[in-house]
Amino acid sequence: MSIRPFRDIKRRKTKKIKVGNIEVGGDAPISVQSMTNTLTTDVDGTIKQINELTEAGADIVRVSCPDKDSSLSLKKILKYINVPIVADIHFHYKRAIEAAISGAQCLRINPGNIGSKERVREILKAAKDNDCSIRIGVNSGSLGRELLEKYKEPCPEALVESAINNIKLLEDEDFFNFKISVKSSDVFLATKAYRSLSSICDYPLHLGITEAGSLTPGSIKSSIGMGILLMEGIGDTIRVSLSENPVEEVKIGYEILKSLNLRHRGINIISCPSCARQAFPVIDTVKILEKKLSHIKEPITISIIGCVVNGPGEAAQTQLGLTGGGQSNHMMYLSGLPHHKVASDKIIEEVVSLVEKKSKELRSN
Repeated sequence: MSIRPFRDIKRRKTKKIKVGNIEVGGDAPISVQSMTNTLTTDVDGTIKQINELTEAGADIVRVSCPDKDSSLSLKKILKYINVPIVADIHFHYKRAIEAAISGAQCLRINPGNIGSKERVREILKAAKDNDCSIRIGVNSGSLGRELLEKYKEPCPEALVESAINNIKLLEDEDFFNFKISVKSSDVFLATKAYRSLSSICDYPLHLGITEAGSLTPGSIKSSIGMGILLMEGIGDTIRVSLSENPVEEVKIGYEILKSLNLRHRGINIISCPSCARQAFPVIDTVKILEKKLSHIKEPITISIIGCVVNGPGEAAQTQLGLTGGGQSNHMMYLSGLPHHKVASDKIIEEVVSLVEKKSKELRSN
């Protein structure tokens, strides 16, 4: 079978840390993150959502800890999940300490808004004592007053200066088990900040276009912003921030990585937009196949093309291909070669069967 050609992306070499059992940075695969939107004190609801995110492929899940009850709830939650948890902490240093003791594998903090150096020192001690990493989370929407006065408005220079100041706070305490983000809802601001930061430090970077919006506009903004950086080799872990079911964040995250050949999971469907030449209803067929094959975790690429203009060429580069033909005789390709014909009313059944067979083969190898 021929392989779809692609260019290798040379990833920037960073330090490697661990978030629970997940490696971040260095030569580790780029991990996909999401965040729960349940009340953390709703233990059953939070467990359910974390497990849904894990099933969708999330490598790491962030959970908000705005109060003591939430940070203490992590103890119960962690018993019923199988993915590292990042405790999201703002302002209250005691929440970070409680979360670390409760078992969180990472703390997302902005050291600059925690308060005194002594409070930061206490958080870092709790993190060290409980084998807990840190994410320095800098955000254009919550820059410190001094930086806003200096730069007059959020800008890449302000984000990077905030990150560097926070890095120094941790390094001064001999704490190096951390990653950094410099997020903004503005694609230009975020990409410039990440580029600048990556040029002056080698800590792993968590990428994100924060508060990107609803499913369609948010996915587009995230794909552009993170895609630019990932193509330049920048980024060790990502989160797509959407006003949507967080499961969609994981799906879009994988689609971004798949499109750049940086990570592969599940079905990758190459399909045409359809036109008057289509010999079967391509759009409806693809929608149905996406739903029926959503349970597949093994990386399998299939092509669904409505006619012979591009169909054979695309099929030659995929593991399984379908090309529309006349009189309800469509050609099925396996490993890039013509294999057998299938009627219009059997397309869904045949493709699903072949994909599931291929998935089983990949699992057994």
